[in-house]
Amino acid sequence: MKIREIQIGKVSIPLKKPFKTALRQVDSAEDIIVKVIADTGEIGFGNAPPTAVITGDSQDSVISAIRDTLGPRIIGMDVENLEGIMTTLDAGMLHNHSAKAALDIAVHDLFGKRFGLPLYKLFGGLRTDMETDLTISLNSPEEMVRDALEAVQDGYTALKLKVGNDIALDAWRVRAIRDAVGGKIKIRLDANQGWSPKEAVRTIRRFEVDGLDIELIEQPVRAHDFEGLKYVTDRVETDIMADESAFGPFEVFRLLSMHACDLINIKLMKAGGLHNAVKIANLAETMGIQCMMGCMLESKVGISAAASFAAGKKIITRTDLDAAVLLAEDPVIGGVAFCQNRLLVPESPGLGITDVAGWRQIGC
Repeated sequence: MKIREIQIGKVSIPLKKPFKTALRQVDSAEDIIVKVIADTGEIGFGNAPPTAVITGDSQDSVISAIRDTLGPRIIGMDVENLEGIMTTLDAGMLHNHSAKAALDIAVHDLFGKRFGLPLYKLFGGLRTDMETDLTISLNSPEEMVRDALEAVQDGYTALKLKVGNDIALDAWRVRAIRDAVGGKIKIRLDANQGWSPKEAVRTIRRFEVDGLDIELIEQPVRAHDFEGLKYVTDRVETDIMADESAFGPFEVFRLLSMHACDLINIKLMKAGGLHNAVKIANLAETMGIQCMMGCMLESKVGISAAASFAAGKKIITRTDLDAAVLLAEDPVIGGVAFCQNRLLVPESPGLGITDVAGWRQIGC
């Protein structure tokens, strides 16, 4: 089975509610969907949600990287030569992780279909379902309380609260939500780089003294501030998770060498795909650092890939794969299924995806 053709398209999917963080507000998911077509006619699906404020990748840059540079390099390559294809993608151009991830996912999908293997089995086959949290967007305390209570009513037992734009208001938000949902619901905070190291330490210590029982704090400081992240980690009891700092294997190696965080958030769009996610998971497991599997605001194509990877790896103990739940529509036919707060990975080959409705091809 050889790669014959690569088609690039996109889908625009409205959100149920605006998605707000300390970095941005989004009203619809604009996802680049790649089809890698084999000489047998089999199709592998991949995706790349342009997330310029995090990955630096725009829609135009993703399309150009796939169409003009990365895609032509793997045309004609044998799908069975997975290592060779991944090496070619990595060496094809610097950065452009989302574009690489889209092709990486699609090729892995084809690889699974070639051998009749669901991807979660390729990555270890540990389990077939997992719990995901649900993200509560950054809003007024009152609106966040309403959203949190609605999530609990829908069956979610872990909530990820977006904070980071106002220290005093953040404290109010967290206290109000903890009071509203009670002590049995897990609360995770994501500051999206919104605090300085000293602000983070003061704020987290206040949460600890007040007994708010925060499970973890994700990326409290700027992505490049590894020393600041370590400063926070060393001075609080609450577990600190690296997200934007933990971009790819090199950055994760540095973080782990510095003992700069307690947890790592793996995202395919940061890492450049599944093959680099394997490297990150192996590094973390060697150092005894647990991982969360996260995502961008993307369609179920990428969520299916991330869930399949997470299902195979014991070092991934948490998932934040709720993006598809936040969308008002699901154009992806097949793939991962949702049952309240549970993710169910497909047993069909590859990602288990057969089509993407509303996919609009982008011309050459």
